[in-house]
Amino acid sequence: MGTANARTVHLDPSTRRRRPRNGEAAGLYVSRSVWAPPETVTPEQRLRDLAATGRLASVAAGGGPERAELTGAAYTMVWPIVFMRVTRRFERQRGHAACAAAVENLADECLDRFHDDVEAVVDDLLAHADRPIRQLEAWVATRVGAATVNAHRRRRGERGALQRPRLPGWLADGLGQDKWLTTLAVDILVWVGVSGTAGHELWPLESWAQTRAACTGDWTGSDPATVRREIDQVLAVMRRRPDWYASFVERPLGAKQAPVVAMATDPYGEPVAPLGLGEPDDRVESELRRLAGDAVRAIGDRIGRGQPAQDAVVEVVRTVFGGVFTGTLDQAPHGGADPLRGVTGALSDQRRLKAIVSAALTILDEPGKDKNEPGR
Repeated sequence: MGTANARTVHLDPSTRRRRPRNGEAAGLYVSRSVWAPPETVTPEQRLRDLAATGRLASVAAGGGPERAELTGAAYTMVWPIVFMRVTRRFERQRGHAACAAAVENLADECLDRFHDDVEAVVDDLLAHADRPIRQLEAWVATRVGAATVNAHRRRRGERGALQRPRLPGWLADGLGQDKWLTTLAVDILVWVGVSGTAGHELWPLESWAQTRAACTGDWTGSDPATVRREIDQVLAVMRRRPDWYASFVERPLGAKQAPVVAMATDPYGEPVAPLGLGEPDDRVESELRRLAGDAVRAIGDRIGRGQPAQDAVVEVVRTVFGGVFTGTLDQAPHGGADPLRGVTGALSDQRRLKAIVSAALTILDEPGKDKNEPGR
């Protein structure tokens, strides 16, 4: 490449050809910002913005759709804190290692308690965030304990139980100041105020048996049967003050939800049919009436075809009433009287056979008689 000593020529900017900003084709230049979608604020960001300005409590108090949106955002933010700070610790204390591992591992009753705690912390956040909060998660973590405890006591009060169960002096004296019996009395007062159940039992006997063993040191004698007897002993002392017992034991205990079994099974694992409504013998009576109706119709058909009445009755009764009677299949053998009462055996007795034939002919001769309802 060579060099030149000539004077440098400066280009006139007005003579330069400018390329269109929107391509080589002629057209109108449009800024890209015009096409940018409008920025939307997520509920989570809205929650944090309101908390940072100290207006979260006032806005949430207004109710309406905005409170519902803020509640959902608060729930999303709060539940990991509640699980780490509260749920995991208590599940480990209960010995629920699987429940303490993750939320998706929580058993039904443990999951109910978790949701109650999360709801309590969400309500506390929306009610008390009335000052600027820069670190919302840290602020919530400092209030988790108080919020869950207050909500727990409030739920106990709604059930009619003591909010802070304490042992009255008269009850301790009535139990002889016994260490285990007084502990059991407090456990009873706590148990009646919680929503949990003990399966098909009224009291958590297995758990209290372990507590008894740890309290008394009697590991061999601490079984559910012993705990049941001691519960009756404590309740007997509590009943000495009927009004107190009715208010703080019987009423909240009656508010517990009865456990529902999906399908009952017998000792062999076979499903057990639920008991039908009505008298125990209704099903037996219904089947006997059905069999009698079938027998009357069959006897009438045979007599109509010319068969002797006695022969028709003998054959039909032996056929209809001599098979398997399903009305008592769910009962233990020899658990009740024979519902057929020896009907087939009566065919060998001429006197009783004549009575059966006479009754059948009487039913067939009754005008307008529905053969499905023998009536006799």
